[in-house]
Amino acid sequence: MSNVRQLRDRQPENEKITINLGFVDLGRIDLLVQEGFYSNRSDFIRTAIRNQLDTHVEVVSKSLERHTMELGLRDYSVADLEAVRDAGEVLHIKVVGLARFDADIPPDLARQAIASITVLGALQASAELKKALADRIN
Repeated sequence: MSNVRQLRDRQPENEKITINLGFVDLGRIDLLVQEGFYSNRSDFIRTAIRNQLDTHVEVVSKSLERHTMELGLRDYSVADLEAVRDAGEVLHIKVVGLARFDADIPPDLARQAIASITVLGALQASAELKKALADRIN
């Protein structure tokens, strides 16, 4: 008997994006990195994005309230979906951030419990679950 147990694969804590920049803007960023203002291009871009988001924090908050969206990380398990189904209800999932569905959720249970999914950010679910809910994912 082994003392080694398989842990669930660690999910990334962020999402990789690709952007196109003009040569002049890229050069200006590189100059700031070279002068020590930022550790690398990604550090500059993350800082710029956070600063821009901070200028719109009130708009984002009001929009979250208006759309009754959840902000941050939202996990869904078999038990969560069974409780919704057993109550005769359905979920209209709205998340700004990361919506994560456990790998053991059967597609038929998800279809019974979830009426719609809107995620502004990232959706982590098995390929089978995404396929079963494809017509409900906005």
